[in-house]
Amino acid sequence: MTEHWGLLDKLKHMEERNIRSKEADASVVAPILQPAQVIRLPLWPEGVRGVPNSVLRCALFGAIRRGKRAYQDAVRKTSVDGVTVIHSGPQLDQADLDVWEQCLHLTRIEGLGLRIQFSAHSFLKSIGRSTGKSQHEWLKGALRRLMTSLVELKDCNKVYAGQLLHDWGRDEETGEHIIEMNPRIVAMYGGDGWTQIEWAERHALKGQPLAQWLHGFYTSHAKAYPYKVETLYQLSGSEAKQLKHFKAELKQALERVNEVTRWSWLINTNNLVVVDRLPSVSQQRYLKQKTEVK
Repeated sequence: MTEHWGLLDKLKHMEERNIRSKEADASVVAPILQPAQVIRLPLWPEGVRGVPNSVLRCALFGAIRRGKRAYQDAVRKTSVDGVTVIHSGPQLDQADLDVWEQCLHLTRIEGLGLRIQFSAHSFLKSIGRSTGKSQHEWLKGALRRLMTSLVELKDCNKVYAGQLLHDWGRDEETGEHIIEMNPRIVAMYGGDGWTQIEWAERHALKGQPLAQWLHGFYTSHAKAYPYKVETLYQLSGSEAKQLKHFKAELKQALERVNEVTRWSWLINTNNLVVVDRLPSVSQQRYLKQKTEVK
């Protein structure tokens, strides 16, 4: 009798051990796969481009003319209070900003960290450029500059450190470009940390880097505060040799912006630039919320 129950106990123990072994094997062989979370930028309308304010309020994409680019090693860019921008890489201009804004625009649909593929022809048309061979080569150079540019951005509590373009390549069979944006850039889009740039207005200012820079700078402000001419000189990264030369260029650029946007402007006796513009709907909502909090 004792041997019978001992045998039953052994069989029961072996069965339990076998079950546990199968469960353990199952957990290794067939894990439950969780779908990867796609990080997305805000879904702004087709007619605008969403850009972090920190990029628009400094000299990262300077108001400079075409030509040889200096290489910058951890250069701290002049920026407004509360914003820190440090750049390593080739000097960037407003045309490079066109390319970066369009890359962000394409990424907002597919998601950050994913491969985005496009033809050079369609991309060049989207940023208002011709589609000849020289422009195809220029686009390669712009994408290369963005990929080799390392930035440290800080806007209050929003921080990003990484490449402006995380990856770029080209499919030699199809000729299409392939890009990827770093998912961490989404941190700069929190709350009121970004601005919708009217794309048609920016296009109308093509070839006028200071006017384009001013358009982005003032669009990024829900309320346009007066700035000294000297402050705008430094913030824009202008290559003007003297302040008086910059002031003359500034007047021309502000007038050109006025023609495109109908913003009014003046430079008063204290050398303060005063720009009057109607805030966007989202900016009006932001200003209203600030007033209600007070």
